[in-house]
Amino acid sequence: MADDASTSPTTPFDGSPEPLPEPLPEPSPEPSSGARGLTYPLGEPPAPGEAVEAAPGVLWLRLPLPMAALNHVNLFAIRHGEGWAVVDAGMNTPDSREGWEAALAGPLEGRPVTRVICTHMHPDHLGLVGWLCERFDAPLLMSRLEYVTGRMLVGDTGKPAPKAGTDFFHGCGWTETQLETYRREFGRFGRAVWALPQSYTRLSDGDVLSIGGDEWRVVTGSGHSPEHVCLWRASDGVFIAGDQILPRISSNVSVWPTEPLQDPLDDWMRSLDKLEALLPPETLILPSHGEPFLGVRERIQALRRGHETSLKRLERRLGEPKRAIDVFSSLFARTIGDGVLGMATGESVAHLNYLTGKGLARRETDADGVFWWTATGPQSSEDEDQK
Repeated sequence: MADDASTSPTTPFDGSPEPLPEPLPEPSPEPSSGARGLTYPLGEPPAPGEAVEAAPGVLWLRLPLPMAALNHVNLFAIRHGEGWAVVDAGMNTPDSREGWEAALAGPLEGRPVTRVICTHMHPDHLGLVGWLCERFDAPLLMSRLEYVTGRMLVGDTGKPAPKAGTDFFHGCGWTETQLETYRREFGRFGRAVWALPQSYTRLSDGDVLSIGGDEWRVVTGSGHSPEHVCLWRASDGVFIAGDQILPRISSNVSVWPTEPLQDPLDDWMRSLDKLEALLPPETLILPSHGEPFLGVRERIQALRRGHETSLKRLERRLGEPKRAIDVFSSLFARTIGDGVLGMATGESVAHLNYLTGKGLARRETDADGVFWWTATGPQSSEDEDQK
C-alpha cells in the first residue's frame, strides 16, 4: 500500500495492460538512523557509472530513471571468477546505457558480465537485460512467471487496447476521457525494454546459486510481481531484495485487467510473513530503490501495519457502495491525478479484492458494467472513518 500517490512515478513507457507498477512514495523519507528502527550503513549512494562496495565481493551500482519521484534503480554486481554476475539491468534509456558504459570501464574493471540475474519483469529491472546478455553472450537467469510475463507484455507493443482493459477501467469508474488516454497509450511497455533473450535459465524458490565461491539462495515473493526473485547469502547475512523490501517507499501492489479478480495483496502479505520468518534481524538488505539498510524486521512490520491500517479504514468506508475510484482518499494521502490513475486504481482494487476474499466485502456489477463494493458487516460512523 502507498500513502501518497500524488508524486508517484510515471514514465513515457506506461500504458501497457500492466503499466510500470513501481512504488508509490510514503509521506516523507526516513532519516539516516533511528526513527523507524532502520540504519543505513553504506552512506551516500554511488553516482551513475560509479560503485560502492556493499558487502565483500558485492558492488552497489545505481542508474537513473526518467521519473521525478522515483529517479533511480539500484543494481548489484557480484564478483564471479574473472567477471561479474549482475543483478538487474535498469531501463532501456540512453542515460542508463551511458551509465553502464562508465561502470563497465570503471569499477567493473573491463571484466565481462558472466550472467544476468533479473529479479522481476518491470522495465526498470528488465529493460537492459537483453542488451547485457547480447553484449557479453551471457545467460539470463529469471523465474518462469517473470520471464513469461515480461515476454507477454513486450509482445503487446504497438497493439490496440483490448476490450477487457477498457471494460475493467470503466468498471472501476474511469471517465471516457481517461479511457481514451488508456487506449492511446496502451502497448508502450516494450519501448522501455531491449529485445529479450529467446531463452533463459529458470530460477525457483530454494535454488542455490554458486557465485564467486559463495552460495546464494533464491527466495521468491509475490504481490508486487508474480514470482519476484531475491538472493540471500546466509553466510554473512546479505539479502538482495529487489522490490520485495524497500526502506522508504512501499511497493505498488495492484490488480490489472489481465487478471481482474486476483488477490495480490494476500500474496504480498504472505510474502512479508515468509521473509520475516526467514531473515535474521541483522540481515543487510540491498534494495532496488533507496539505500541498503539494517532493520529488516522493523521494516516488514511497518509495511504490514500500513496495509492493515488502510484495510480497516477502507472497510469503514464501504458502509455504502463504492467504486474503486471512490476510495482513493481511504488509501492515499493526496489527490490522485491522471498521471498515477492506473497505479492508484490497481492498488485500490487490490485492497478491495482482499476484503472480498476475506468475506468482509462483496462486489456487484450494475447494468452499465460498473463495479460497486460494499462491506458485509456493520460499519462505524462516517465521523470515525475520517479519523
